[in-house]
Amino acid sequence: MATLHFLLSSSRFLSKPTSPPLPNPSLSLHLPLKPLVSFSKRHQLKRLRGSAVATDSAQPAVEHQEESVRETQKQEQTARLVLPTNDSSDELLRIRHTCAHVMAMAVQKLYPEAKVTIGPWIDNGFYYDFDMEPLTDKDLKRIKKEMDRIIKRNLPLVREEVSRDEAQRRIMDINEPYKMEILDGIKEDPITIYHIGNEWWDLCAGPHVETTGRINNKAFELESVAGAYWRGDEKKPMLQRIYGTAWENEEQLKAYLHFKEEAKRRDHRRIGQDLDLFSIQEDAGGGLVFWHPKGAIVRHIIEDSWRKTHIEHGYDLLFTPHVAKADLWKISGHLDFYKENMYDQMEVEDELYQLRPMNCPYHILVYKRKLHSYRDFPIRVAELGTVYRYELSGSLHGLFRVRGFTQDDAHIFCLEDQIKDEIRGVLDLTEEILLQFGFSKYEVNLSTRPEKAVGDDDIWEKATIALKDALDDKGWSYQIDEGGGAFYGPKIDLKIEDALGRKWQCSTIQVDFNLPNRFDITYVDSNTEKRRPIMIHRAVLGSLERFFGVLIEHYAGDFPLWLAPIQARVLPVTDAQLGFCSEVIGKLKANGIRAEVCHGERLPKLVRNAEKQKIPLMAVVGAKEVETQCVTIRSRFGGELGTMKIDEFISSIQQAIKNRTLL
Repeated sequence: MATLHFLLSSSRFLSKPTSPPLPNPSLSLHLPLKPLVSFSKRHQLKRLRGSAVATDSAQPAVEHQEESVRETQKQEQTARLVLPTNDSSDELLRIRHTCAHVMAMAVQKLYPEAKVTIGPWIDNGFYYDFDMEPLTDKDLKRIKKEMDRIIKRNLPLVREEVSRDEAQRRIMDINEPYKMEILDGIKEDPITIYHIGNEWWDLCAGPHVETTGRINNKAFELESVAGAYWRGDEKKPMLQRIYGTAWENEEQLKAYLHFKEEAKRRDHRRIGQDLDLFSIQEDAGGGLVFWHPKGAIVRHIIEDSWRKTHIEHGYDLLFTPHVAKADLWKISGHLDFYKENMYDQMEVEDELYQLRPMNCPYHILVYKRKLHSYRDFPIRVAELGTVYRYELSGSLHGLFRVRGFTQDDAHIFCLEDQIKDEIRGVLDLTEEILLQFGFSKYEVNLSTRPEKAVGDDDIWEKATIALKDALDDKGWSYQIDEGGGAFYGPKIDLKIEDALGRKWQCSTIQVDFNLPNRFDITYVDSNTEKRRPIMIHRAVLGSLERFFGVLIEHYAGDFPLWLAPIQARVLPVTDAQLGFCSEVIGKLKANGIRAEVCHGERLPKLVRNAEKQKIPLMAVVGAKEVETQCVTIRSRFGGELGTMKIDEFISSIQQAIKNRTLL
């Protein structure tokens, strides 16, 4: 919201707001399953070519396989293409910005009553908001054709500077009320305008390409239409937002579309439904997550691992209430600064109570329960605490944007000279936990003091230096976001990179000079004087819901063996083997292995169903297996593993789980 506010109050209003849900594929597109597919096809081709009984009738099959291999190689080459970003390519940024203007011009040519608002470039392309009747996919095709015509005309883009009065006169002449509102928010003079030929113009600070002909009409597409409130305010008009993607050449567009398809295949909402992991029950309300048995198992594993690691790192675990008196949130400042994200208060016996949007005040109350000495520090407390935040229904998105979620929240109370060591400890803990789940690549940002802040200069400088020193000691590269810190202290934000190269904000470490003052928390120093401790907020996973969504998309639902909700499925060839299958299941479960038996269908269908459900291991039981007291194992990742004794199978699974490897 802050970004949008800045966007509309600056002459550089075509800035960089938050992009739509699909993050930018700025790295090589890493698609883990492709090599498996191409290996399989090459292996089949080799067998066909090397067969001693190949006949003329086999030739079409060979030719088909060769064509299939070539197509696979072409797809792999597309997947390896490194796509530029707005930061790495000034030309790409200009193309996207100009595409937004060309699209607005095309829309107003086709729909003269449409009113324009803003049209910025974003991570993967551009968008523009219009006040007009709802659009359809058919309308997008018309708009794209009109854009192609404008591009083909190779019209120049001309920058003009005008006075504020002149800008107002021109806006009134064309009856564009949103432009007038934007103009009122621009503080700098003169006002800059960009023209496309002599036919269309917009308030804009640039930059743009020289002519519309610099846009490759085969390198951009209009993707979708969405509703968006003007200035993000639900009380203001609903606009039509058209999203587009634009690139420097056709190859980049194809790579992006390939990436987009892979992202769609990994969509956690679809996979969550297919694998029966979770749901959002509209009868209960939007943004409220129901964890189904399989999803709940994964959550249980995540929570157990989280708790074990925190205890090993010297944290005390807490459980605190979901509601509190409204006065608590007055003291914390949430009612003053965060009220729009909080639910309405409830009256209980003539007192007002509030669902918690944060866990911090609760942990402070636990700290305040007794007097502390400087010898007690550092004090580390952690909680998997569920919080509730009001979100507009239009902003809800699967597990990524919800109204109730569980934070892996922790707070550290320490002395000034302990800040660096505590931050370094959090960095180590963060790395240890994220590595457990397969995340080893991070983007780290250190945000420093903003213009408006609480706390004196000395403590800000000490805390900021401590954060820098901790990052330097850790050996992590990081970027400094000057002035990007919270008003209450500097912070470190960490984004994890998934299998597609997308970055997800999860971990954060924030020093807080505000809440210790608001709650008047103290300790007794070596001179028996009362002092104010330093408070550090930190989260590693962010929220369990969002992290689970990221995990689903990272693995495309193919969870590693140790994390899979069902680790092994026993499949009888016929129902005659069900008795032995029950014995196998009993032994697996007795050894802590999550297993089930499925029957009632022919074996090929049972295998297909297990594959669709992404079960890591299948144990096939036929008459021979019953006779030899064995099982024939098929691994989702390792193929056919042969026949094993039950104890051998159990031992192999336990070893793979212990080492967190595949089987």
